[in-house]
Amino acid sequence: MAKEKSYVVVHDFTDLQDKNKIYRTGDTYPSPANKKISEKRLNELASKDNKQGIQVIRAVESSTEDKK
Repeated sequence: MAKEKSYVVVHDFTDLQDKNKIYRTGDTYPSPANKKISEKRLNELASKDNKQGIQVIRAVESSTEDKK
């Protein structure tokens, strides 16, 4: 069973680095899920080191299993 990290929005925000895409609380980040986001950007949004000054996403670990 492999674990992969995904992110969920904990505070509504507009992603200024993604054509002003609006994310609402409970959304997955990024959307679409296979979009490439830098580790630096993920860390910025998961901390207070962003323009809003609050954490807007948090990491969640999801388990994936190979279906046979």
